Amino acid sequence: MTLEKLTKKAISLLKNLIETQSFSTEEENTAKLIEGWFLENKIPFKRTNNNIWATNKYFDESKPTLLLNSHHDTVKPNSAYTRNPLEATIEDGKLYGLGSNDAGGCLVSLMATFTHFYAQENLKYNIVIVASAEEENSGPNGLNSMLSVIPHINVAIVGEPTLMNLAIAEKGLVVFEAAVAGTPSHAAHVNNNNSIYNTIKVLQWFQDFKFKKTSVALGDVKMTVTQIAAGTQHNVVPGHVDLVIDVRVNDAYTNQEIAAILEEHSPCTKITPRSLRLNSSAIATDHDLVKAGIAMGRETYGSPTLSDQAVLTCESLKLGPGDSIRSHSANEFIYIHEIEEGIQIYIELLNRVIID
Repeated sequence: MTLEKLTKKAISLLKNLIETQSFSTEEENTAKLIEGWFLENKIPFKRTNNNIWATNKYFDESKPTLLLNSHHDTVKPNSAYTRNPLEATIEDGKLYGLGSNDAGGCLVSLMATFTHFYAQENLKYNIVIVASAEEENSGPNGLNSMLSVIPHINVAIVGEPTLMNLAIAEKGLVVFEAAVAGTPSHAAHVNNNNSIYNTIKVLQWFQDFKFKKTSVALGDVKMTVTQIAAGTQHNVVPGHVDLVIDVRVNDAYTNQEIAAILEEHSPCTKITPRSLRLNSSAIATDHDLVKAGIAMGRETYGSPTLSDQAVLTCESLKLGPGDSIRSHSANEFIYIHEIEEGIQIYIELLNRVIID
């Protein structure tokens, strides 16, 4: 199949994916569309829950394995949409629709790339592709559930919109639940231990606190109080105030280290991480994939946004068509030329790395 025909088929698939609802945990029908791609191209595949995966024709266990991954679930459309989010329309070179940019364009481009290499012999790497579910909600049945199902992975390309630049590192995420205590009382009485007033200095501590270690690729750890809740009645001083803190972790710390620092130093009565599994990730700048991308003129950077890289234990590179700024926005779109260029760049990159 020519590259031009493969690209047209990928864009057609993306239109169908956009017009098929696939909120996280509700990806059954987009999974069927992806199955249809592999059936049409006579590529054997397997399905685990709503994850579709396949290996290249000449898979050889003695070779290292490269994972190509992107997701087919979407967030729910926000209230600012003025277009039908489930209608794929092209205007002025833009393909509009929910999931077009995040991450449908990446997914179909990687599927086209995998199809291009599927039947080639004597590759330096095996190739495994996973079209995964439940990325947007970090659900239990997404890519994380596939790591024990698919062959062992040595390195991965995770398809997320990066303008086809090389995200060589990505911040991890730890969400903490915390409480600030005080003395409950009637509002009419003097109370020198008001939990809400006590929270003022706690909020100031979170605003001012700086983690010591910085990262060349990812900068500083970013900590943000994002939720606060307290009280049930106008005349009752509550006994505690509940906080939620979002911490974006650079590659200088493990999530466990961040948790230990906050448990020791934060002025909260208690502070507990919801999960420690969404780690920061990176790939060495001297890895063949990175060197090949740089040789092709692609820029490198550290990404502040979370992806399925967080569940991988191998080195991984985030790379894909589209722009992260458009993700989760109203009237989401991707440029058609971004998909065309994305497929070309993916193929050229792999030609430089996996072809003998």
